[in-house]
Amino acid sequence: MKGINGLTRRSRTYLFLLNKESMSEMDGLLADLTSGEDERSENAVPGLVALGACILPEIEKLLVSEVIDHRWWGVRVLAQYPEPQSKWLIQALADREQEVRQCAALALVSHPAPEAIPALIDAMFDPDVTLSGIAATALTAIGEPAVEALLTKLPGSSEHARINMFRVLARICDRRAIPVLMEAMKEDSALIQYWAEEGLHRLGLDMVYTKPD
Repeated sequence: MKGINGLTRRSRTYLFLLNKESMSEMDGLLADLTSGEDERSENAVPGLVALGACILPEIEKLLVSEVIDHRWWGVRVLAQYPEPQSKWLIQALADREQEVRQCAALALVSHPAPEAIPALIDAMFDPDVTLSGIAATALTAIGEPAVEALLTKLPGSSEHARINMFRVLARICDRRAIPVLMEAMKEDSALIQYWAEEGLHRLGLDMVYTKPD
């Protein structure tokens, strides 16, 4: 006899057992993930991802844990999760711990998200050169949607951030950046000049550039 949801009592029992088995498997994998042993934790990631959306409430708990390692591994799972969870990754970009911020930026390289543009641009101002470099790579992966925000943010930015911004603009190859790239050829910074010339070259503007006296 079928129940109100169209399943027979036997089918409902079977479904219950399957769900129970999945929850038991998830508990074991979460224990591995938070074990403090890197190899054991990494081996748990594919299994958790394979369980699908049922893991997300548990991952959300890890992301707000007081334990740095738990937050890092929570972000690591999201990096491999097939459906982008950009809201949580953007929040993780503002984590108080450098290694968690780095992991979030790496996850956004794998899951380019235009809504993350402001947070990634802010990350390029971070004194941690690794984080700022990863953020630049993530913005490059987003591509043209990032150009307008980069051009707006460039004036008055620190040299450290501007180098990364010019690197992104050079790699995206958007013609809106041509005036800024041309002007950057007058900069004193050799790295800014390099990325400006590289961007102009990629845009097909092959010419000899000389720095004015």
